[in-house]
Amino acid sequence: MRLYTINIQSGELKTFHSSTDWLNHVQFSPADPDLLMFCHEGPWHKVDRTWTIRTDGTGLTQIHHRTINMEIEGHEFFGGDGKMIWYDLQTPRSQVFWLAGYNVSTGERTWYHLQRSEWSVHYNVSPDGKLFAGDGGGPDSVAAPGNGQWIYLFRPQMVPDRTDGVLANAKALVQPGYFQAEKLVNLAKHNYSLEPNVTFTPDMKWIVFRSNMFGPTHVFAVEVNKN
Repeated sequence: MRLYTINIQSGELKTFHSSTDWLNHVQFSPADPDLLMFCHEGPWHKVDRTWTIRTDGTGLTQIHHRTINMEIEGHEFFGGDGKMIWYDLQTPRSQVFWLAGYNVSTGERTWYHLQRSEWSVHYNVSPDGKLFAGDGGGPDSVAAPGNGQWIYLFRPQMVPDRTDGVLANAKALVQPGYFQAEKLVNLAKHNYSLEPNVTFTPDMKWIVFRSNMFGPTHVFAVEVNKN
């Protein structure tokens, strides 16, 4: 297993990271062409999944450090401006659900809590970072029983900070928040062996996803603001 670059003009292939682990889910930062995110693939409760590295092989960084047994995180993705990495976090698996964020410049962390019924196989964030979306989960997902088969729109809210700035390590602490969820599309007839995924359009007026709710697989879009 290795990470490599190919110069499309000269054809030069250069390996910048070799590993005995299963490397997967490679994504370039949308703002920094030399910053790459990847994962150690496998059972999430057994791997340290999310990492970043620079394309010259320097700066290998583990994005999330487990603090309890059976804690899992994954399905990581960049925010549109490249400042944040977001990922599904469960503390522990199938019990407590978060969408967690890591600021790649400062290391600051923000965690948004979700109800079990709002957990999604995949999440995404709007280009301006103000809204999130999720594609729900099927009856055999990690959130079962009780997970919702919906396309969700999430509005993030922060937990009020009442510490009055007296905590010396405040910047090192996770900043907690929660999602206010809105159900947009009923996916009760969707077979979740096909993961819907969700993507905001650049104008943030629509969420695009795929579904087999009518049998064949089609691409759908739902309005974010119906008013």
